[in-house]
Amino acid sequence: MPSNSKALRRFGASVSALALSACAAVGPNFKTPDGPKGPAAAGYAMPGDHPAPGVRLTPESRAAGPWWQAFGSSELDAVVREALTDSPTLAEANATLQRAQQQAAAVRGAQAPQVDASASAQRERINTQAFGFTGFPSPTINLYSVGGNVAYDLDLFGGKRRATEAAGARAEAAARQADAAYLALSGNVALQAMQVASLRAQLATLRQVTADDQRVLDMIHAAQRAGSEAPSATSGGQAQLAADEALIPPVERDLAAARHQLALLVGKSPAEWTAPDFDLARMTYPADAPVSLPSELVRKRPDILAAEAELHAATADVGVAVANQYPDIRLTANLTQAAIKPQNLFNYASSGWNLMAGVSGPIFHGGTLKAERKGAEAEARAALARYQQTVIRAFVQVADVLAALASDQQEIASLKRSEAASAASTRDAQTAYRLGGGTLLQVIDAQRQLNRARRASVQAEGQRLSDLVQLFTATAADWRTTETAQR
Repeated sequence: MPSNSKALRRFGASVSALALSACAAVGPNFKTPDGPKGPAAAGYAMPGDHPAPGVRLTPESRAAGPWWQAFGSSELDAVVREALTDSPTLAEANATLQRAQQQAAAVRGAQAPQVDASASAQRERINTQAFGFTGFPSPTINLYSVGGNVAYDLDLFGGKRRATEAAGARAEAAARQADAAYLALSGNVALQAMQVASLRAQLATLRQVTADDQRVLDMIHAAQRAGSEAPSATSGGQAQLAADEALIPPVERDLAAARHQLALLVGKSPAEWTAPDFDLARMTYPADAPVSLPSELVRKRPDILAAEAELHAATADVGVAVANQYPDIRLTANLTQAAIKPQNLFNYASSGWNLMAGVSGPIFHGGTLKAERKGAEAEARAALARYQQTVIRAFVQVADVLAALASDQQEIASLKRSEAASAASTRDAQTAYRLGGGTLLQVIDAQRQLNRARRASVQAEGQRLSDLVQLFTATAADWRTTETAQR
């Protein structure tokens, strides 16, 4: 058929050309995607966002290290290190990485010559009648043989090299995912530690609030004994005390859950491990937190690097699919020593061998190979889109945390002023009440405002530390001071 003849001529021409010179690997060569360009590369914030205090953008790229030491908590340092040692999450990530590395080694090994050995011993009866020899007995003999086989694929179009490249890229992606697991675990441990510290501070504040409520109630009792208050006046103070006491159990419940979650992150059950009593007042807030520019962030965030490695693997898979559409040459060599008697097995007369060069090439596969190539190209485009989405998501996370830190600072400043004003108002109301110039309602209302301001201030301090932890996990950089890093 004309079409088949044309295909065969093309096939023969390809083989002739390949016999003269080897070809480079077909398919697209991977190139690292371009980083962010334009004004967006200079920062993360959207126009109108408030700047975060203590945060400065820097072109320096600092590798992630024990960043949690910047908070100055030896308890936090010990818990994070214990989690990094014992967590099943990291054990799974490490095992996944090792599997990917071994798979890459297996694919790489397939590029080398494949050598196999064989040996056999058999006993058989030769049927002479089957060969047309009549009158001859059919002997029973023993047959011994040893041999070897060597096979090598020339990989002229680089299909195996592209497969090795793809497997190596997937191993790289697994390594970056393991880095992300380390980063996420240390960040989650630090977040839970901040939560524990914040809840403990809130409990201490609520207990102080109930103690203040009790003092107000004692003040009312003293006024009743002096005859300046009716017996019914106690109900207001008792109601306030009961309302504030009711706030304690939910916080205690949240504290227990946070401590249990910390045990999970460390890889222990709550019965066999006890969380430290993290103290919010002893946590250091770093005055300086350098954050890399977006152009540097894409070069060090583990999830971005993992997405880049996956894109590399998908690009190499295109080369594999393209190479499958071209001819392939395979070299083989066999050596066999066979004899009826073992002592004659290694005689030259018992040897047999063959050398072969075989070529094969696709002629008609019903469009399968073309469809596989187009599918690989589509997957590469999808991997590029996933990479771009990962980069954008990373920038959004950093922008969110920076905006949160800016609002944290404003909120804390406002709450401090509110707490100071409420404390002064409470003192004035209590003094006026003792001197007979104020009402009980004014005392209770002022005390209620002070209590709210105290708890809100503690919650805001805990939130600011949590947001700072998230800044690290979002930027994947070690922003400790030089002195802290040396310690």
